[in-house]
Amino acid sequence: MNRIDKDMQVSTETQKDYLLRVAGKYIWWKSPEDAIKYPQTVLARVMNIGIWDDLCELAQIFSGDELRSVLKSAETGQFNDRSWHYWHYLLMDCTLDNVPEPPVRRSN
Repeated sequence: MNRIDKDMQVSTETQKDYLLRVAGKYIWWKSPEDAIKYPQTVLARVMNIGIWDDLCELAQIFSGDELRSVLKSAETGQFNDRSWHYWHYLLMDCTLDNVPEPPVRRSN
């Protein structure tokens, strides 16, 4: 968990309802109530492996700025290459040759 994830705020009941519903689907090893304590993690999971209907709803409920924040605060392994590129094309105005590398684990 990173600092941004912990600080991300859910601003509407619609967002909270959505997160509770999808958390049970995409973060099945936690209760939805526990999972939504970290909304960035829930959103990243949906953005990475979500079904089309959940992604369409996500795009209606959360702003581009909120979704860009999810990308900017992504942790190692939260996105596969395909999803990482897709969301950067869609939200970050990237072209094929300028998508940043996904986060990687650094050894000390």
